[in-house]
Amino acid sequence: MPLSMNDNAVSIFKRRESAARSYCRSIPALFTRASGSTLTTAEGREYIDFLAGCSSLNYGHNDPDMKQALIDHIAEDGLAHSLDLHTDAKGAFLTAFERHILRPRDMDHRVMFTGPTGANAVEAAMKIARKVTGRNNIIAFTNGFHGVTLGALAATGNGYHRGGAGADLGGVTRIPYDGFLGDEVDSADYLEAMLTDSSSGVDAPAAVIFETVQGEGGLNAASREWIERVAKLARDHGALLIIDDIQAGCGRTGTFFSFEGMDIQPDIVTMAKSISGFGLPMALTLVRPEHDVFGPAEHNGTFRGNSHAFVTARVAIEKFWADDAFQTELAEKAELLTEGLRRMADVVPGARLKGRGLMQGVDVGSGELAGEICAHAFEQGLVIETSGSDDQVVKVLAPLTTPAETFRKGLDIMFDATRAVTAKTSIAAE
Repeated sequence: MPLSMNDNAVSIFKRRESAARSYCRSIPALFTRASGSTLTTAEGREYIDFLAGCSSLNYGHNDPDMKQALIDHIAEDGLAHSLDLHTDAKGAFLTAFERHILRPRDMDHRVMFTGPTGANAVEAAMKIARKVTGRNNIIAFTNGFHGVTLGALAATGNGYHRGGAGADLGGVTRIPYDGFLGDEVDSADYLEAMLTDSSSGVDAPAAVIFETVQGEGGLNAASREWIERVAKLARDHGALLIIDDIQAGCGRTGTFFSFEGMDIQPDIVTMAKSISGFGLPMALTLVRPEHDVFGPAEHNGTFRGNSHAFVTARVAIEKFWADDAFQTELAEKAELLTEGLRRMADVVPGARLKGRGLMQGVDVGSGELAGEICAHAFEQGLVIETSGSDDQVVKVLAPLTTPAETFRKGLDIMFDATRAVTAKTSIAAE
């Protein structure tokens, strides 16, 4: 029998699920259905989804074309699991990815199917860089988030997550991200000095890894100039450039890859989250052919490559990325989002807009305030979360396919929640 939030049986989550559970703590509902940009609870209440599986559902819930393709695949006894054998589903995905994603962007990268998480894609990338260069040190940046398995966690900046390791996290040198030291200090200059001075104490790096927009770190968006400069420094010092596009990729920043339009060519790109198109587990490590140095099964995993995800990912690519129409639509929605967030920011003294494309939010200066805004928005029918070093950023990750009317409704809820919470805070302070 289905559960409802009124059933005593719902206590199964508290009784049996690990204390590591996270999002459900601030979003106390029992969801049973989802479609497009809408989540529905056991009681039938609908919520607008501005979380989208933390950018794992860029094309919304249960896209009808992806769903039908997956149903057909299962109904025809298509392979559900195949290790890394050749299959028709994998071949169709690779063909679509090559035709519509790699070739139009002059990318010659090989596609490595890693374990199904973004962290595993990062682990593979770091291992490749170390094997290629024979070096150990990885340059990572403040507020970067690359996963919580030990290798990826070493490159992750967040102290709370690093504290869960219970082990030394070595092999990484942390450098200030763009803007971390304020507008007066160019951290690319700092990186150059550290790499150039033989007495800086920084070992020659195997790789430089960063997100062009830091998702969990607070929607910090690096400038094109900074990105290009850091990429050149990596090349000049014999390090591989790894772009972590796990959250910022698949259209989230307005283009398929977050670095498009920039004068860089990453040696390695990590992808996960929305690469399957349907919310199914899947991760890729894209690597230039000259760096494709692993021997057979040297980076292994029983679930490397998800047959069902191959089916839906192919449909996502062919449906949304075969021409420029979807990308044009994203630019229009990004303007709508910026306008709505600016209205919200005007309510909070000192608030700042963060991010770019459809990966934007508002830094309200306080994790407590941001949390209250999100909680109030949830009461009004909007699912949204925070990010940043102190959870101070109200972060919008709505499905990219969200209709404009629904987008406006969600933004109105955010504005009303912000106004209500700040008004209550002002009264309490008097």
